[in-house]
Amino acid sequence: MPTMTGEPVAAVTAPPGDGPGFVAWVRPHLAAMARLAGRLAVGADRDDIVQEALARAWAKRSQYDASRGTPSAWLLAITADQARKAVRRLRPGGMFLVDSSGELDAGPVSRPDLDARMDVDHAIMSLSARQRLAVDCFYFADLSIADTAAVMGCSEGTVKSTLSDARSRLRTLLEVSE
Repeated sequence: MPTMTGEPVAAVTAPPGDGPGFVAWVRPHLAAMARLAGRLAVGADRDDIVQEALARAWAKRSQYDASRGTPSAWLLAITADQARKAVRRLRPGGMFLVDSSGELDAGPVSRPDLDARMDVDHAIMSLSARQRLAVDCFYFADLSIADTAAVMGCSEGTVKSTLSDARSRLRTLLEVSE
């Protein structure tokens, strides 16, 4: 029987203690975990981040509390934490897609669709870390406001306010001058 969020009731219970059960429990969330890892840790290996998140989730599976959020929100919060750690590890090496002037390095390729995406990515990278997390969770990982709040560790009102501020900032950054 599905819950109000459309997830089967079994998917909202604590993660199974056995390996195959845990794999089945996390499998529906892997794509969202990979998308979020890729968005939050540009330059890092998103598969490594997801693997670290899964290892952490396995180790902490007894701490999952269905009354505090969905499995998706719990797993994505762990993924976001692992992505932040990966970015901190990258900083000394300077492996970013941004050149020394702070502009994205597009290289010799120039296509309108690629240029537009790079403009959006550059604008998103200029948001505060909290705004980026909200945008990535809500728009790119396709989480609800409630699940985004669970990932961010804040209230739904804070998520709505943060998204509003981020949209306003993005609107300003992406305005096309005529």
